[in-house]
Amino acid sequence: MLRKNAQTIGEVLRDFFEENRELRQKILQIRVQRAWNEVLGPSIAQYTRQVYVRDRVLFVSLTSSVLRNELSYCQDRLVKSLNDYAKASVIDRIVLR
Repeated sequence: MLRKNAQTIGEVLRDFFEENRELRQKILQIRVQRAWNEVLGPSIAQYTRQVYVRDRVLFVSLTSSVLRNELSYCQDRLVKSLNDYAKASVIDRIVLR
């Protein structure tokens, strides 16, 4: 028996996330947090203690003050790279601690 309102799983999920904006935003934030290690690589990941997003700001705790200083020079590029990885505009700026 064929159903007239049949949808693909992708369509159902897209509709679900369009109706639940908060959940979609949280998933995008988690995607940006994971992107930090993948975009910057394992050499920087080993100096990273904590990464979290709050109010469109990515907070990153680093154990190396030298690395923190170097990354502060390219924050705009990092924001663009992380948003590109998430395929959405999730963060506006980065705070390095």
